[in-house]
Amino acid sequence: MRKLLVLALVGLAAQLVDGSLGMAYGLTSSTLLLVAGVAPAAASASVHLAEIGTTLAAGVAHWRFGNVDWRVVSRIAVPGALGAFAGATFLSSISTDSAAPWMAGILFVLGAYLLVRFARPLRTGVAAGRLRGRFLGPLGLVAGFVDATGGGGWGPVATPALLVSGRMEPRKVIGSVDTAEFVVAGAASVGFLIGLGTEGFLLPTVAALLVGGLIAAPVAAWLVRIVPAQLLGAAVGGVIVLTNARTLLRAGEFGGATPPLVYALLAAGWVLALVLAVRALRRTRRERATARPVTPVDAAAAERVDAEPRPLAAVER
Repeated sequence: MRKLLVLALVGLAAQLVDGSLGMAYGLTSSTLLLVAGVAPAAASASVHLAEIGTTLAAGVAHWRFGNVDWRVVSRIAVPGALGAFAGATFLSSISTDSAAPWMAGILFVLGAYLLVRFARPLRTGVAAGRLRGRFLGPLGLVAGFVDATGGGGWGPVATPALLVSGRMEPRKVIGSVDTAEFVVAGAASVGFLIGLGTEGFLLPTVAALLVGGLIAAPVAAWLVRIVPAQLLGAAVGGVIVLTNARTLLRAGEFGGATPPLVYALLAAGWVLALVLAVRALRRTRRERATARPVTPVDAAAAERVDAEPRPLAAVER
């Protein structure tokens, strides 16, 4: 019972992160399941089955908050589903010993990408023009394959690519990616069902992750408007990097002073990324404050202040 409660809290925290960043539900959940000793294919299968429910709830919540671009959803969901099905079939066909380093490697790289991505200022402007299908289709295909084979990756691949394009508001990028993930998670689950059978799904784990995720989904859709993604992304990236480094070091049979040295270097990199993220966030906020136009309300308030009589001593000074 205690383990299921912990898994429910994991699902809740993972969905809060995912709904606020447009990524990292699968990364966070899969990483923790691997640490708990769950086989890679079973971990990815269970996380994707739980995501069917969490992404449906997240998609509805984002839609109600006006965070979804349905044209983008339709262009990336179908290729993403094809990639996820292929990835699930591939992961189901290889041995557990081979899958663990593969999956940890993908998660490590994606976690490192989060650190680098959120240590730099995030683009907030929206460029003219629309995203083309020849860009969205391949993006969905690659993101879906990485997502299924790595136990997560749909958001870390799709969200930054759409943000960098500069043609969508950040909140609509996050909402659209989360909504399309419902189709991707369903296709991955079908692939794992064919490859592993029903015994490949850890149903108590699925239920716990699902409950936590469903509770967090509407809250996350609201938090996307106020939570500083800069700090959240850097924090989550560090956790994923450090956790999966442990699996990679074990797979490489490194001993002696190597693991402590690697952990120290990764921790130092994490701290540096957090410091840079704070600086980037402050710089962005200063730029927004200085670029803020004077509104009629502000002008009227300034006129009222100038018109108010001041004490004689203040005038003389």
